[in-house]
Amino acid sequence: MSGASPVERLDEAKAAIAKAASAAGRDAGEMTLIAISKTRPAEAIVPLLEAGHRVFGENKVQEAEAKWAVLREAYPGVELHLVGRLQSNKADAAVALFDAIHSVDRPSLAQAIAAAAARQGRKPRCFVQVNIGGEPQKGGCAIDGLAELIAQCRDLGLPAAGLMCLPPAGVEPAPYFALLAQLARRHGVTGLSMGMSADFETAVTIGATHVRVGTALFGERA
Repeated sequence: MSGASPVERLDEAKAAIAKAASAAGRDAGEMTLIAISKTRPAEAIVPLLEAGHRVFGENKVQEAEAKWAVLREAYPGVELHLVGRLQSNKADAAVALFDAIHSVDRPSLAQAIAAAAARQGRKPRCFVQVNIGGEPQKGGCAIDGLAELIAQCRDLGLPAAGLMCLPPAGVEPAPYFALLAQLARRHGVTGLSMGMSADFETAVTIGATHVRVGTALFGERA
């Protein structure tokens, strides 16, 4: 993939998803490839937009606001996903900009998103982020607090689209993906936002519905 263009890499990633899905007896059409465009300039994103891709992920509200205001006007139908941690005081801006938020990890944030959604008449799909490896330095709801947070989201009227995780770095991710899938079944949610550039094929075989792919499309960050 090293000398390939972003569009060629996108085609290769889609082919890899289809192959992994087939091996697991799944329909590749059930999966959403989120092109992670955080830190990438608009000119790096345009080729994928020109090729027809419309689902992108960003880490920070302010960066996304600046970049996508123009791009969305030029390319209708873009679906934006917030995949980074969100501060409660940025909930209004996040609800206005994003179609899905993958980092709902605490009651105060759920309340802030619900209040912003009510004010704006918008309801972004919400994924509850699970701290699947119990790592103190990472965001995410603790596994033993998951039932309460999902119930709260539902009580607040937030669309609980699924669960999201970031497995610990440097270890085999499959057991963590399997645990997230098990938790989703237990709590009656269907979406599984898991798998990134290095492991999205594994995630697809275990049940991912949304994979977050950046480096494999755009190359290493500067």
